[in-house]
Amino acid sequence: MSSLLRRSMVAALATVVSGVGLVAVAAPAAAAPVEYGTLTFSGDPGDYISGGNSYEYDTLDGDALNVSSDARALVSISVDSTTGDWWYLDFAAPNGQQLTSGATYTATRYPFNGTGAGFDLSGNGRGCNTLTATFTVIEATFDASDEVESFHASFEQHCEGGPAAARGEVHIGPAPTPLELKPTIASQGTVSPVSGRARVNGEVSCTQPVTVALAGDLSQVVAGRIVRGPLSLSVSCTPGATVPWTTIVTPSGSRPFAAGRAEAALTATAYDLAYDREVSTSVADITVLIENSPPSAASF
Repeated sequence: MSSLLRRSMVAALATVVSGVGLVAVAAPAAAAPVEYGTLTFSGDPGDYISGGNSYEYDTLDGDALNVSSDARALVSISVDSTTGDWWYLDFAAPNGQQLTSGATYTATRYPFNGTGAGFDLSGNGRGCNTLTATFTVIEATFDASDEVESFHASFEQHCEGGPAAARGEVHIGPAPTPLELKPTIASQGTVSPVSGRARVNGEVSCTQPVTVALAGDLSQVVAGRIVRGPLSLSVSCTPGATVPWTTIVTPSGSRPFAAGRAEAALTATAYDLAYDREVSTSVADITVLIENSPPSAASF
């Protein structure tokens, strides 16, 4: 069944239930597939549209979203889920106005909203006969042809004047940047002649705000024997900035680190929330020249 036919059936059903008689609903403007979009909403017990349940849809999970705009005054969104769910949302500015970022609107059922703002959340065979709603346009941007570039809004809808509500949020825009991590290890470090521990440092950068786990080891040949110790710490990383890190490496055995050359390896790991996956980047065989620390900071 086509999206337009399903929508017409919902509108007709709502009108028949209201006892008003069939009312023709204008076909929406041509909709374009959304590169990236999400819809989440839930309802109070007794809310007819949601059935008191919660719903989440995301194009990254395979759900399809489409969007259309009419002169920046109306944004219409459809959702076809991998689960078989289907929903429609309409956001309409008052007559003669355009949808504006940061504005909150008090609305009645679109397209029967007259000169005031209009809104409608319907689907899965359910629609309100009459409704009152509020919605806030968090962000709305359009191109030169008035097509939607990005749209982010929250909403609350009450059917038939009842207290129960459906509340949610829709977000359409460019796909989020995948997480990339770039760790480095500095080529110079220090060693404490008192404790035999080494201090190494470096930097890490990221493309999303994440907590990065850094783990690796430092190894060195001292008097013909291998001295090795683990490197482990966490760093809060913000996109657009290179974050420095420093850690103390304690030798695993009884032999201490000493001044001289050492080899370091490091893996940076963080979780990409947008794409629901773990990301790791490694650097290895980095030569670190370890020097004795100054007398004022010999012990660490």
